[in-house]
Amino acid sequence: MPELEVIEQTDEQLAAEAAREGSDGPAFVALVERFRQRVWRICFRLLGNEQDASDAAQEVFLRLFTHRTKFEGRSKYGTWVHAIAVRTCLTFRRGRGRRRSHEDTVSHERWEMEQPTQEASRPGLAIDLMRMLETLDEEDRAMLILKYAESYDYEELSEIFGLSVSACKMRLLRAREKLQQRFPEHTL
Repeated sequence: MPELEVIEQTDEQLAAEAAREGSDGPAFVALVERFRQRVWRICFRLLGNEQDASDAAQEVFLRLFTHRTKFEGRSKYGTWVHAIAVRTCLTFRRGRGRRRSHEDTVSHERWEMEQPTQEASRPGLAIDLMRMLETLDEEDRAMLILKYAESYDYEELSEIFGLSVSACKMRLLRAREKLQQRFPEHTL
């Protein structure tokens, strides 16, 4: 498949081509390149450190490769990829426990320095927020991060978490209320 054709194809077209390829052919390689940074970013936000994020992202792409024939096109390919990333990260978190180490703090600080936001100039904000989010259960934490840090809409969240749109809205509302009750000094 010529490189120009790969660039012009949609994610869904590349996914269909990747499913027909016998191995990691040009279509699958192109999909990995398109999603590499987004998947790693989601993994980092959900896992909290670089090493776990890299391990989880690698696992996500391995799962994408082994399940490349299972994408049915009922949602956008990107939503399907992100759902796999979220499930992989939730499994990693449950399996490895919640690490709280110097590595986490250094990773958050490094990531924070790379972000071009006004809030990045307020020291400790990202670390405080991550500690606050740690008090929530895994899925609520993941849903809040995807909604507010990654700007997912309710329909995408509903596909990723297998819930109705109204159930997603309710879970997000309840998760925010829990945070407001536990940390009344912070405005959410």
